[in-house]
Amino acid sequence: MSRKIELLAPGGDVEAIKAAVIAGANAVYCGLDTFNARNRASNLSFDDLNGILRLAHKYDCEVFLTLNVVILEQEIPAMVKLLNKLVNTSLNGIIVQDLGMFNLVKKHFPSLDIHASTQLTTHNEGQVEFLAKLGASRLNLSRELNLAEIKTLTALAHKHDVLTEVFVHGSLCIAFSGQCYSSSVSVGNSGNRGRCSQACRDEYEITNAGNRFPLNLKDNSAYFDLPELVDAQVDSLKIEGRIKGAHYVYTVVDSWRKHIDKFVETGKILADDSNLYRVFNRDFTNSFLKGNLTKDMFIDNPRDNSVQHAVQKYNAISVVEIKEARKGLHAERNEIGDELAEKVKYLSIAKQPLKVQFSGELNQPLRLILTVGDKDKVYQLATEELLSQAGKQSLDQALLEKRFKNFANRDYDYAEFDCSGLAANLSLPLKQISELKNQAILALNNSVPHVPAVEVPALPKHPRTEGKPSMSLLIADEKDLHLCDLTESDVYFKLPESFKTGNNKYIDIFLRNPRLIPWFPAVLIGKDYLEAVRLLEEVRPARIVSNNTGVAFKAYQMGIEWIAGPFLNTTNSHALVTLKEELNCAGAFISNEINRMQIRNITKPDNFKLLYSIYHPILMMTSRQCFFQQTVGCNKPAIEDGCMLKCTKATTITNVKGVSFAVDKQKGGYPSIYNHEQFLNFDIVNDLAGQFDEFFIDLTNIGAGSKAELDKTVLVTQFEAFLQGDEQAQQQLSSMVTVATNAQYSQGL
Repeated sequence: MSRKIELLAPGGDVEAIKAAVIAGANAVYCGLDTFNARNRASNLSFDDLNGILRLAHKYDCEVFLTLNVVILEQEIPAMVKLLNKLVNTSLNGIIVQDLGMFNLVKKHFPSLDIHASTQLTTHNEGQVEFLAKLGASRLNLSRELNLAEIKTLTALAHKHDVLTEVFVHGSLCIAFSGQCYSSSVSVGNSGNRGRCSQACRDEYEITNAGNRFPLNLKDNSAYFDLPELVDAQVDSLKIEGRIKGAHYVYTVVDSWRKHIDKFVETGKILADDSNLYRVFNRDFTNSFLKGNLTKDMFIDNPRDNSVQHAVQKYNAISVVEIKEARKGLHAERNEIGDELAEKVKYLSIAKQPLKVQFSGELNQPLRLILTVGDKDKVYQLATEELLSQAGKQSLDQALLEKRFKNFANRDYDYAEFDCSGLAANLSLPLKQISELKNQAILALNNSVPHVPAVEVPALPKHPRTEGKPSMSLLIADEKDLHLCDLTESDVYFKLPESFKTGNNKYIDIFLRNPRLIPWFPAVLIGKDYLEAVRLLEEVRPARIVSNNTGVAFKAYQMGIEWIAGPFLNTTNSHALVTLKEELNCAGAFISNEINRMQIRNITKPDNFKLLYSIYHPILMMTSRQCFFQQTVGCNKPAIEDGCMLKCTKATTITNVKGVSFAVDKQKGGYPSIYNHEQFLNFDIVNDLAGQFDEFFIDLTNIGAGSKAELDKTVLVTQFEAFLQGDEQAQQQLSSMVTVATNAQYSQGL
C-alpha cells in the first residue's frame, strides 16, 4: 500500500518526545507551559520547543503544538504574542479547541496549520463541514465513534481536504470530550482549561451493582483493529498520554510502529500485543470502535493493571509465584528502559554553537561568515555598499555586537563573536548593517523569510444593551406548553439526543406550536443527526438554538437564524467574531464556567445577541456508555438504540467525601450526571445586566438538585419580576430553590 499512515505520539516532556522520535513516530504533539489541556504534564519552555523542532525534523518527525483550551478575554494579548513567535518557527501545526482561535489565526497568522482538538467533540457530518469552513486542516474524531461512523466522517472530511485522526491507544474518558464539567463543578478545575481532576477515576460509595469505581473505563486499544482503520482511510493514529513518561511512550510507540510496518509490508498484523501490557494500563477495550457498549468496558480499579496482567499471564497463584511474576515484569521493564537509554543518549535539543566573524577593509564590503557547529554549515555574506573612512563614529566590535545581539538566539549559542578581521576607523550606513543582519537571519532560517510581528487591533465596542434584558425559558415536555400563555418571553423546546427514525413527533410539535424555538443538544450522532437535520428541513423555523456545531452549520446553509448554545463553551470576543463572520450566527450564550471579571470585557459583534443562563441543572458529564450497568446493575447486556429511546432510569452516586450526584437518563437522551445543586445566579443580573440581551432559565425536569419539582408557573412569574427589579421576587426564588449555587460564577476558570 502507498498511502501514508501517520503514527502520532504524545510528548509531555523532552525525554518523552525523544522516546517517541527514536521509536519511530511520524509526528508528536506537545504543549508549552501555557494554553494547553494537560497542565499535569511537565510541558515545554519555548526554548525546549525550538530544540524539539530541530531534533524531530532531523528524524522526519513533525511537531504539533497543543493550544487546546478555551481562551479568556484577558489572555488574547498573550496568545497573540505567542502566535507571533510561533509563525517564525518550523512548527507543523497547532491544535485548538477555542472557536476564537480559528478566526484569529485565519486572519492574522495564515501560515499556521490549524488542527481541531478532540475537545471540539466532532462526531457528525455537519461538524466536519463546520470545521472545514473555519479552516481546520485536520480534525480529531470523538473517541466514542464506531468504525462505520469513522469511515463515513473520514470520507466526507477528505472531500473537503481535511485529514482525520483517531485515538488508538491510551486513557478513555467516560464523558464526551469537551462536554465534561465534573471537575469544574466539583473542585473548580476545568477540563476545558487542562486542569481535569478526573472525577471519573474517583472512588464512590459501593453501588448496588457492587462497584466502587463506577465511572472508570478500561484503556483504549485499537491494536487489532488496524486493518479496519486503514480501510476507513483514517490519516493519523493517535496515542494518548502526555502525562506519561518516556518509558511508556517508547514502549507504546515502538509496538505500534512495528505493527504498522508489518501491515504495510505484508498486509498482515502482528498477533502479539504483550508489550502494551508491560507499561501502565487499566486493561484494554476496543468496544467504542466495535460499537459494543457493554459493562466489560469498565474496570473497578483505576490504577495500573500491568502487574495483575503479569500475574494472570504466568498463572501465578502462590505468594512465591506472584513474586516471580512481579520480578519478571520489572526485569522486562528494565530491559526496555536500558534499550531506550542507549538509543537516546546522543539525542540533544541543545542549541547549536554559532561562530560569527566580521571582516572588511576600506573600499571593500563588510563581510560576515557564519559557521554552525563544527563547520556543519557555513554562510558567507556581504554588504552591497563599501566601507568608507569613519567620521565621528567608527564601526567596531561593540557596535556590531549591539546590532546583532540576540539575532539568532532561538536556535544558536554564540561560540565566538570575532571582529579581528575588520580594519579600524571604517564606517558604513546603519541601513546596510540592518540589511546584512536580515540576510543572516534568512540564511540561518533556511531561506524562510522572517514574518514581522502582527498587531491584532482591538475589537470595536458596540453600545451596551438599552433597557432591561429579556427573559427566555426552556421546556422539554408538551405538558409545559401552558407556560407560553404566562409570558411573552422566548420559549425554547429541548430536543432529545436520539430520535426514532422517520417519526414526526417533534416535527408536529413545532408545526402545531410555531412560537416554540428548537433547542438542539450538544451530541447528535449518525441517524440522530440526520433526523435533526430532517426536522430543520421540515419545520424551517425562523430561529434555533444549537449546542451542536453540525446542526448550526446546516442552519447556516439553510439561511435559518441560529444562536450558539451554552455547551459550545464560548469564553471570549474572538469566538463570537468567528461565529458571526464565518457562520452568520445571530447570538451566543456565554459559558457558565467563567466569572464576572472574565465576562465583563467580552465585546459582542454588531447586531449580535449575548445570552446567559441564570437558572439550570448543572451538567457534570454526558456519556455514550451506560452508567446504570455499574450503579443499579441494569440487566441489559449493552446500551443500544432502544435504551436511548426508552430508558428513563435515575439514581445517585455518592463519593467518599459524602457528596451525592444525580445520575439521570431522560427518554431519548444519553446517560448524564448532574450536580446535587441547581445553578442560580442573581449576581450577574446586578453586575452585568447591561452586557446581556437575554437571561435564560431552564425549566426541564432534568437533574434537579433537590429532586422536588417546583411550580413552574411561579418560577416564570417570579423570574420575570426579578428581572424587572423586584427584590421580593429574588427572596421568593431563594426560598423556592433551596439547593443552589453560583460557585462557577464566583471562581471562574
